[in-house]
Amino acid sequence: MGIYKEVIRDKNTKARIGVISLRHSDVETPAFMPVGTNGTVKGIYHDKLREIGYRLILANTYHLYLRPGLEVLKSFGSLHKFSSWDRNILTDSGGFQVFSLSGLRKIKENGVYFKSHLDGSAHVFTPERVVDIQSIIGSDIAMCLDVCTPPKIDYRAAKEAWEITKNWAQRSIEERNRLGESFRGNLFGIVQGNFYKDLRRESAETLSEMDFPGIAIGGLSVGETKQEFSDFLSYTSEFIPDDKPKYVMGIGSPDFILECVENGIDLFDCVLPTRVARNGAVFTDDGLIPLKKAEYALDESPIDPNCSCTCCREYTRAYMHHLVKCNEMLMGMLATEHNLTYMYNFVERIKESIRKGAFREFKDSYLKRFYHK
Repeated sequence: MGIYKEVIRDKNTKARIGVISLRHSDVETPAFMPVGTNGTVKGIYHDKLREIGYRLILANTYHLYLRPGLEVLKSFGSLHKFSSWDRNILTDSGGFQVFSLSGLRKIKENGVYFKSHLDGSAHVFTPERVVDIQSIIGSDIAMCLDVCTPPKIDYRAAKEAWEITKNWAQRSIEERNRLGESFRGNLFGIVQGNFYKDLRRESAETLSEMDFPGIAIGGLSVGETKQEFSDFLSYTSEFIPDDKPKYVMGIGSPDFILECVENGIDLFDCVLPTRVARNGAVFTDDGLIPLKKAEYALDESPIDPNCSCTCCREYTRAYMHHLVKCNEMLMGMLATEHNLTYMYNFVERIKESIRKGAFREFKDSYLKRFYHK
């Protein structure tokens, strides 16, 4: 029996509402996951994330492996206990972080050889090792090690990367099976294939036939055009069965989330809402507001009168503008809470439109207002 159950589907699109059954609670989808790379979502308390409604956050295997390290995580029994987060955690394999190291890593058939960005020390990630690390972390959803490639590489290089990813996926499953009940999470495969449709299809179909309870679509939002993103998202998702949760990695702006949901995607994550918050930008239905602009210096209105976050309940745009100009820590905390509250409620509104069979109308009206078209 799988971990995913589809509850309802929009009548005109592939948008759907479902439930993923995980160890620390069920998660209703579509669901946006805040990114807590180092075991903390930057600028916000865990109890505030719970209060907003989040049941699943993301952490990163690469960073946690380096700091605090496996000895500490083993001592506490899991990242949940170490960080006092009693809901679900998805961990990225670290593949994208290693990919972004470029000159500090070398990919071989056995695994990835890399140097720490912290102190230059040498390390090796094999697919088995990455499963072992995520078992120690106690991940509710763990990702396979994969080879993420940039756009515009040639076909031969893309095929080679996919072949390695396929081999690593099988080895990851074998390691999960070897660990038995000590592996407490759900191992997801990651589709690759770069921007070649035959490789994308082969990857999606091959991984879907393997013993994975969920499938992620990787290698998107890595520098391609928006049209390429849309085309390959739509094409790739066709070959992932509907009885598995579908996850697109690294997506966090409203337009990309809507594109994902329209194509039947259930999970997405991104640092965008928290990162822009720390730089003084906040989400609204009328677009992103850069609070440092002088026009907000005397603005007595809240960021969003319909928002229930602390910032919108208690402070004005003028006060937030002042905090930005003074580079006050409180600004980033308030803006982070607002943006994550906004994102949570945005996805809740998406679900309501699916329940009504009116997702496409919601998408069109939302984007028209958000981009003032």
